[in-house]
Amino acid sequence: MEKLKEQYEKEVIPAMMKKFNYTSIMQVPKLDKIVINIGLGDTKENPKSLENAVNDLSIITGQKPIITKSKKAIAAFKLREGVNIGCKVTLRKGKMYDFAYKLFNVALPRVRDFRGVSANSFDGRGNYSMGVKEQLIFPEIEYDKIDKIRGMDIIFVTTAQTDEEAKELLTLLGMPFKN
Repeated sequence: MEKLKEQYEKEVIPAMMKKFNYTSIMQVPKLDKIVINIGLGDTKENPKSLENAVNDLSIITGQKPIITKSKKAIAAFKLREGVNIGCKVTLRKGKMYDFAYKLFNVALPRVRDFRGVSANSFDGRGNYSMGVKEQLIFPEIEYDKIDKIRGMDIIFVTTAQTDEEAKELLTLLGMPFKN
């Protein structure tokens, strides 16, 4: 399922070189990694929720997530240092392109009232962040087997220097931005 990688090599590179007047193929920005993060606030009341979130994330990405721990204590949130508060996965190479293809062509169109993702979520250095409200948009997740609807943050890290280059790269790869 290397469709997105082939598309990058055949269509994206020539289009980017023409638009931004690059002299070398090595100047063309590329997708570096995709980080998917699920933050859980209810691990204290429901310790099984972390296990379920790890399970969902591993089913969606095909890779085992790492458990994230709190860096410092925050009394207002009743949080101690070193407590498990979520899980994340960093995808690279083949799995990254497979996940991006699945997200753009299968999962996002399943979102209710979907009109495209916001183009304002770039960080100024060519990286894009988006949030998903529920894990049910992924076809691997069975509705009957989930205990709770959880959202996730998805960060696309690119080698682009500017947001304009990164937006063009993601658009050419198939990211459905709002008009």
